[in-house]
Amino acid sequence: MSISEFAKVNMMLAILKTRFSEHKELHPDLEWSEVERRLREVPAAIAVLQRMEESGGEPDTIGYDAETGKLIFCDCAKESPAGRRSLCYDEKALQGRAKNPPSGSAERKAKEIGVSMMTEELYRRLQSLGSFDLKTSSWIATPDDIRSQGGALFCERRYNTVFTFHNGADSYYSVRGFRGYLLI
Repeated sequence: MSISEFAKVNMMLAILKTRFSEHKELHPDLEWSEVERRLREVPAAIAVLQRMEESGGEPDTIGYDAETGKLIFCDCAKESPAGRRSLCYDEKALQGRAKNPPSGSAERKAKEIGVSMMTEELYRRLQSLGSFDLKTSSWIATPDDIRSQGGALFCERRYNTVFTFHNGADSYYSVRGFRGYLLI
């Protein structure tokens, strides 16, 4: 690891540690020492978290995944990450949009960052820990049977309630982005 890579890793760890300390409500049963140990065991994950940070995601952990025992890091920005909005759902939708296509798709951007798009279950788990997407909305992973019919799902919080909606996968709005997650 070069000196500049080492410095980037340490800077990202400092950001994560500060955020971890400031938002204990997201992970009340975790200690920073355990989180840092896991992060240092998987240096490539720190690079993914850096890309999440750069696109406005404000990544933090929300605890463990029950199936794998891995830590869940996800976008914890209050609103859908600003650097990931105005995107249609996936490449198929992007290719099918003849007029006024967006600059890209949520699916492609998630792959570029190195994350998976949140599931509805994970989105609701995040929302149980705080209030997110009060002014924006976020594409979520869509089941194949819905996607095969041209649709895609998104979520948002309004009236102190989390809603799941559908839209054409080729739609895009300036206030709709996506939230990603990474298991470590």
